[in-house]
Amino acid sequence: MPNKLLLAAADSKKLEQFATNNKMSRAIVDRYVAGKVLNDARQAAEGLASKGIDTCLNPLGESVSNINDCARATQDYIDGINMLQQHIPNASVSVKPSQLGMTVNPQLCTDNLRKILEAGKEHDVGVEVDMEHSSIHDQTVAMVHELLADFPETRMAVQSYSRAAADVLHSFQDKGLRIRLVKGAFEEDVDTAIQNPKDVTSQYNYQAAWALRNLPEPAFGTHDDRCIDFIKAQAAQFGLAKTDFEFQMLYGIRPELQEQLAQQGHRVRVYLPYGDQWYPYLMRRMAERPANLLVFLRSLITRS
Repeated sequence: MPNKLLLAAADSKKLEQFATNNKMSRAIVDRYVAGKVLNDARQAAEGLASKGIDTCLNPLGESVSNINDCARATQDYIDGINMLQQHIPNASVSVKPSQLGMTVNPQLCTDNLRKILEAGKEHDVGVEVDMEHSSIHDQTVAMVHELLADFPETRMAVQSYSRAAADVLHSFQDKGLRIRLVKGAFEEDVDTAIQNPKDVTSQYNYQAAWALRNLPEPAFGTHDDRCIDFIKAQAAQFGLAKTDFEFQMLYGIRPELQEQLAQQGHRVRVYLPYGDQWYPYLMRRMAERPANLLVFLRSLITRS
């Protein structure tokens, strides 16, 4: 129930306005968001790199409704790629199709993603495609299918709670897609997504094991100790090296675990958000991991 309320809050413009105008909110924002501008993100990424942790840069923002905003978002991603190439090795950027125009014109989105992929290829920076709400799920999958032949290093997120996840994974098996497996953070109906958290975790682990056997260099977006331990055990059972897959985690969430995994020799990548549009991002993170809400409330209490 709390996660459904938080997901609803993520789409509330009134709550967003209240939160962004509330000075006490800054405590939680500073913990989970690297800063407002690209240079802030660079400094945070350099700090992670010093600990052996890679970066996946995420300029904050969601759905846009006009061509000019799509072009601006596309350039933001390319600027991020240029910065990473100059300062941060082994980095990637995470791209939201809704920012590139998927809800405006799918072909426009595809063209913009191609520009970003070309920049990533030129500068040896990875490009990861986020999976968003189910309303643009099929278009996103089709777009990646179309572009994968030209850009085989592309990584795409797959949401385990989605009832379409298994079909998506199998559709890319022969193409060797690199995936980022996540549980899912959007409110969906029962026909679209599994609702029970225990069932989602079971599905996640099943798909993680499948990905380790069948796809190259899978990434696992999770902070769940049960899932992490399962993935480690499965990888060892399959005879995989620690560098044959990676764990991805969110900036500010369990940093001690991120460092511990890196020290153990695992590849770790942190999803590093920056920018002004932090409200919907944080609400979805609270819904994914309700314990984060306690951190938020505690920070407000200590500030007051």
